[in-house]
Amino acid sequence: MKPGIDFSVIAPTAHLKDFVAQEPARVHHVAAQRVLSDESYRAFFAREAACGAEVIIDNGLFELGHALPTPRLVEAALAVSAREIILPDVMRDGPATLKASEQAAREIGDLSGDAFRLCAVLHASNDQEWRRTYTSLVSSDWAGAIALPASRTPDPAGQLCRTRWLATAYLEDHGLVSDQMVYRLLGLGRTGHLELIEQRAHRWISSVDGAAPVILGAMGIALAPEGPYEKPSTPRVERLGPIAQERFALIRQNIAVVRAAAGSPVTIAEDP
Repeated sequence: MKPGIDFSVIAPTAHLKDFVAQEPARVHHVAAQRVLSDESYRAFFAREAACGAEVIIDNGLFELGHALPTPRLVEAALAVSAREIILPDVMRDGPATLKASEQAAREIGDLSGDAFRLCAVLHASNDQEWRRTYTSLVSSDWAGAIALPASRTPDPAGQLCRTRWLATAYLEDHGLVSDQMVYRLLGLGRTGHLELIEQRAHRWISSVDGAAPVILGAMGIALAPEGPYEKPSTPRVERLGPIAQERFALIRQNIAVVRAAAGSPVTIAEDP
């Protein structure tokens, strides 16, 4: 039985060996634009892939504000022996995401055949659109994985398209989980690692990624295993800069807290 949800740590390139290396090597969510622009970043994840890690190429939307062109995504995926590419998506817009993803899927197929599993992100502006988009993805002949974005703001109405733990419960309760799909969570949301305590009950969720334990630890903030989770305004991980050595133990503790919440036995690999 799968041990839990794999947690892929996001960290600055200078600290990949300190916080991101995995034992055993399992799953890494990797930024396409950093693969293409940073030789050290590229080499690190190529080594992790050689150690058996499943490398997933993210399309760049969250950091850049737009997805990279399809040829660049394929180039990045090949450079680190990735197994999966997250297709272009449009925030909170199901029809636009479907259109962009399907077009990119065709282009990737033309460039590389079936070399990669293709992951579509489930966006929607309301619950009716969310259900319709999900059905379209599951019934498509091009998506092999579905990613659910993090819930970042309070949603008193309890919408499936805004509250991820309600969405995953809905899929399971209504028998809508497909055995043919890989399911992923994108990012830690407004409740951070506490959401994963609930999500790990869904044995079909494969992975989640996040930079929060690194960023908060660098700021001197510890994650409490049982909460509460309060995240102040933080810089993007790529703007974090060098991390002081005295913060390393706290960051590693934060990562351990997140992995425990996710039910993952993976640890940080020691530098040989």
